[in-house]
Amino acid sequence: MTSSVVLTTVFSTVPSLRPSSHHHPTPSLSYPLKRHRFTPPLQHSFNVSTKYNWSRKKLSNLSSTVRASTAGASVNPAPAPAWQGAAIKPLLASIATGVILWLAPVPSGVSKNAWQLLAIFLATIVGIITQPLPLGAVALLGLGISVLTKTLTFAAAFSGFGDPIPWLICFAFFFAKGFIKTGLGNRIAYQFVSLFGSSSLGLGYSLVFSEALLAPAIPSVSARAGGIFLPLVKSLCTACGSNPGDGTERRLGAWLSLTCFQTSVISSAMFLTGMAANPLCANLTQSSINQTIGWLDWAKAAIVPGLVSLVLVPLILYIIYPPTLKSSPDAPKLARQKLQSMGPMSSNEKIMTATLLLTVGLWVFGGVLNIDAVTAAILGLAVLLVSGVVTWKECLGEGVAWDTLTWFAALIAMAAYLNKYGLIAWFSQTVVKFVGGLGLSWQLSFGILVLLYFYSHYFFASGAAHIGAMFTAFLSVATALGTPPFFGAMVLSFLSNLMGGLTHYGIGSAPVFYGANYVPLAQWWGYGLLISIVNILIWLGLGGVWWKAIGLW
Repeated sequence: MTSSVVLTTVFSTVPSLRPSSHHHPTPSLSYPLKRHRFTPPLQHSFNVSTKYNWSRKKLSNLSSTVRASTAGASVNPAPAPAWQGAAIKPLLASIATGVILWLAPVPSGVSKNAWQLLAIFLATIVGIITQPLPLGAVALLGLGISVLTKTLTFAAAFSGFGDPIPWLICFAFFFAKGFIKTGLGNRIAYQFVSLFGSSSLGLGYSLVFSEALLAPAIPSVSARAGGIFLPLVKSLCTACGSNPGDGTERRLGAWLSLTCFQTSVISSAMFLTGMAANPLCANLTQSSINQTIGWLDWAKAAIVPGLVSLVLVPLILYIIYPPTLKSSPDAPKLARQKLQSMGPMSSNEKIMTATLLLTVGLWVFGGVLNIDAVTAAILGLAVLLVSGVVTWKECLGEGVAWDTLTWFAALIAMAAYLNKYGLIAWFSQTVVKFVGGLGLSWQLSFGILVLLYFYSHYFFASGAAHIGAMFTAFLSVATALGTPPFFGAMVLSFLSNLMGGLTHYGIGSAPVFYGANYVPLAQWWGYGLLISIVNILIWLGLGGVWWKAIGLW
């Protein structure tokens, strides 16, 4: 009894020995108690056993939770990673196109290599349209197949990378990077908005006619589009809250980039010096019909249909492919406030401005100085890199630039070898025989020739290549069928520019504006076809009346 009282007193008075949530009964404590036949008071016995049972129950629940988690993991495994490869249906469509054409009988007069290359080329085009992979990857696969099948040698397949135009387009994206990074693009964009920004249509027209004014002075449409207007368009769209890839493309960027592209082919058609390949038309005209197309002759014939197209095409696109941002009466005021908040030009802005002026100056006077457009662009880029305005790491990060370089160079190489293998010559001769055998009037015969010449541009990635391959043959046939020779030469020359609006690779400005990623490829081609019909109606309809009035036919 004394022992029980003493131990009970100890338990009740010594805090460290009281049963609590922090002190559970242990064997070292229970064994002596059992040896001395000690029974703790009811309260302590209840607390100890309760805590002990609670602890066992908690461990049991934890064990059950672990087992349940394990069972759940086995029943619901983590989802497999998404497929990162090619889209299967578009890939099969591309392959099927190539295989069917490859296995089809080779027409008489066409070499086996030419026919196989045509199959690969069309399969690549289908792949570029349906996009089972990014455009550069599709084009690279096309080149790989052409080398694997011995249709082209490695040097021939990759010869397009030695063409200056894809590199000029690539450098244009680097210029755009510096234009935007320095803030110069925003400064000029806000200036444009302050003057014309109360409506999107007014903003578009200001760019369209600015580009047309520069066209006779800068003979490279790639340089005009990529070096000057692409950076400006991107800056304007960003200032108006329209960016690629975030769902705001239709706010302004889609309409503005498509409009600037479609009007760039019109301004190129208006002047002999509007596109680098236009003098080739004049040279071939001289050699074919012994007549000279002068600068004034060209401008005089093109000025009326050209101006009408420059007015109507943006308006038509505004109606059928409208921007969601149509008017903003407060935009000019806000733009002026933004200009004030930007303060004076930074040193990088000044370097960028000087570099741009240097490059444009070399584009304008390059003919006198014997400096071509791509050399001028390299010089300008060198200034930006050396000054640190643009870093090489930033250039490497411009994925769209390198992707555009890849697929455009691939298409240039394939199209060039279709011509070298004689397929284009065979096509021209076939058309000549077909149209000549119809026995139609020269007007109808010329109309058929014009349409065939125009829409065969789907097979070309270069205006110069198309002109060199088909201009002389079609002009000769048109003349033989009774078409006034000089009239025929002028019309074919104008259309050699306008047909560039069909695709995203048909003229130097196409990859530039398409690469801004505001317009999906299917819509780009669809509106290209629609605007081509509009341009043909304007140039052959109203233009035909104007040409009659000035005595061209």
